[in-house]
Amino acid sequence: MSSILTNNGAMVALQTLKSINSNLATTQSEISTGKTVATAKDNAAVWAISKVMEADVKGFKGISDSLNLGQSTVAVARQASETVTDLLTEVKGKIVAAQEENVDRAKIQTDIDALRGQISAVVGAAQFNGLNLISNTEKTAGTGSINVLASLDRSGTGVVASDINVAKQDLGTGASSINVAAAGYTAAASDALSGAANTAAVALTAAATAPTTNAVVGQTAGAGTAAIAAGTGFTITISAGAGVFTGLNTTTTAGNQEIIYVARDGDTEADVAEGLVSAFNSYINGDSTAVAAGISASVNSTNANQIDITGPNTSQGAGAISVQFASTATTDTTIGGRLEKLSEIDVTTQTGVDSAIVEIEALIQTAIDSASAFGSVQGRIETQADFITGLTDALKSGIGTLVDADMEEASARLQALQVQQQLGVQALSIANQAPQSLLSLFR
Repeated sequence: MSSILTNNGAMVALQTLKSINSNLATTQSEISTGKTVATAKDNAAVWAISKVMEADVKGFKGISDSLNLGQSTVAVARQASETVTDLLTEVKGKIVAAQEENVDRAKIQTDIDALRGQISAVVGAAQFNGLNLISNTEKTAGTGSINVLASLDRSGTGVVASDINVAKQDLGTGASSINVAAAGYTAAASDALSGAANTAAVALTAAATAPTTNAVVGQTAGAGTAAIAAGTGFTITISAGAGVFTGLNTTTTAGNQEIIYVARDGDTEADVAEGLVSAFNSYINGDSTAVAAGISASVNSTNANQIDITGPNTSQGAGAISVQFASTATTDTTIGGRLEKLSEIDVTTQTGVDSAIVEIEALIQTAIDSASAFGSVQGRIETQADFITGLTDALKSGIGTLVDADMEEASARLQALQVQQQLGVQALSIANQAPQSLLSLFR
């Protein structure tokens, strides 16, 4: 049956043409945007995933900048540490030269003082954007290290930033000091340093076999991992009775004890123990009688926060000495540099030359350790930076796989749809001409 009111052929042709035009519009959008999923309407799930990944890529670009800044900062500190090491090596050469008696030791001392000044200049200049990693004399908690943003770790519970911690390696030459006359100074009787058993001075009486005592640096003997507040000062006082060891009596000059250690930010009880041991042995090495008698200190082999102090034997004659520990508040101290002993080197006398050899070896090792520490962390930052670059590229590639259009396929599809569109128009035109044939029935 033919009808002039209902043209089924035209309706079919029109629906087909609409479908073709819709597909053609989609294909043209893919070609113009380069994406198969340009909006959430195109594919909500894929679009959501791609946006999360794009946000991560943007975050990793910021992390890359952070790593580059951190790498540059550490590189400056490493270079400065290596320079200080070289300068200390030159100082050692001067000290060795001073061993010869037929030299002008005063001029050699002048050269050493000049090198010390150069080391101070290097340390002062070793900053990047105002941050100096080879100076750590501030008492504010947390200033002993910096964190370099290294990654964003995404999990089912959210995103967590991870950092690379860079510890400062102090190479300053400034002197530590403790105002032992201040009200904040605490004697051993109530001092956590001495431990429960040592409420007074520890006697080191002369004996055929040198006695050993443990002076606990902390409330409880152990690994010594507990943190110590920056600026907390610790001292060892030596009291010698009548006899050959009277020269060991420590004195207080301008309110400052002779055997001291002032904690810097990041120090633990074990670090304090090592610092006091070093200060004690350095003081003892200045007295040949004490050295010959075997007086020395060492960190306990079991508990890293304990100090073993070996008393004198009888080889140098009778004599009794005792040691006592104490601490002081952070407000009564000045944190010195780890190379502060450099200012005590004096090669104008044979005694000074002998002690300088021992001191310079320890100072060189300190500088070497600092350079090594910075070298290790710089290598880690570089590795992380390379990883972030590769990860960013991988994420970009993944996003492209999800949302990018296949341009070859889109091109072929466009041409096919254009042909279909032309045929659809022709089909609709033919369908629209069908009612015209009904006129012949009425002629």
